[in-house]
Amino acid sequence: MGDDDAVRRNERPDFTVIAEDLRFPECPRWHDGALWFSDVYDGRVLRLDPARWFEPEVMAELDTAPAGLGFLPDGRLLVASGTDRIVYRREPDGRLAVHADLSDLAAWQLNDMCVDAIGRAYVGDYGDGSAPPDPPCPADLIRVDPDGAASAAADGLMFANGIVTTADGATLIVAETRSAPGRLTAFSIGDDGTLADRRTLCAFDGDVMPDGIAIDGADDVWVASPFTQEILRVDAGGAMDRRLAVPHPYAVALRRPEHGGAGGGELFVCSSPDWRPEVTATERGGRILRITLG
Repeated sequence: MGDDDAVRRNERPDFTVIAEDLRFPECPRWHDGALWFSDVYDGRVLRLDPARWFEPEVMAELDTAPAGLGFLPDGRLLVASGTDRIVYRREPDGRLAVHADLSDLAAWQLNDMCVDAIGRAYVGDYGDGSAPPDPPCPADLIRVDPDGAASAAADGLMFANGIVTTADGATLIVAETRSAPGRLTAFSIGDDGTLADRRTLCAFDGDVMPDGIAIDGADDVWVASPFTQEILRVDAGGAMDRRLAVPHPYAVALRRPEHGGAGGGELFVCSSPDWRPEVTATERGGRILRITLG
């Protein structure tokens, strides 16, 4: 994880709340000048325009726990729909079409997703419905090609969660929330989308269970750690160099600075005091936080 002396610890960044009264916000993506995210237990995909914070626009409604989001090269939205294990495609008229049915490949419920510049989607799977202290069930990471053809891309992941690709498109990074210890796992991406050279980029200590992740222009990975209430930054070499104290962060997205540099920009955080559906049904504590990075 890197030398403790190199870690900027106990940073308590200022943040502003830009959306609230959500059940369980997850899987944020900054795209085309706005923040998109899923309110999983409310069955909605929402879009937040910077000119209208607190007024999210409903872009899709499902009764199947929408989770991972991504965008095809032509701008159409893909949604990983959890309980029916289908990736939907939002057409220009707002209609949802089946992009890929993963019910024969996914062991349980679909989770986060990353869509690369070519339009290939890499989709995570919970594995089963267990929760700690019960052991997790290993599951495949699934690849969906732009034409909707799907196949297993890697096996044995321990609750694949946040997924990103590096700037050059050559490396895929996955947060394995329930591995022991929690870790970021990296793969080399072949020209045809196959994954190889599996390796641990960073293994975390203590109670860190890495959840959603985002990647910046320097290929530093920002990691939501909900149970330690931190956001961690892991550099491209796998060393953790920052810890930000943030309340209940489950997922993050980055808005990079307009000048295109590696530093600065804004970090958007999906925050919720509880992840359990039965609790969020009556206690809508989910919020979106915005942090200006220095």
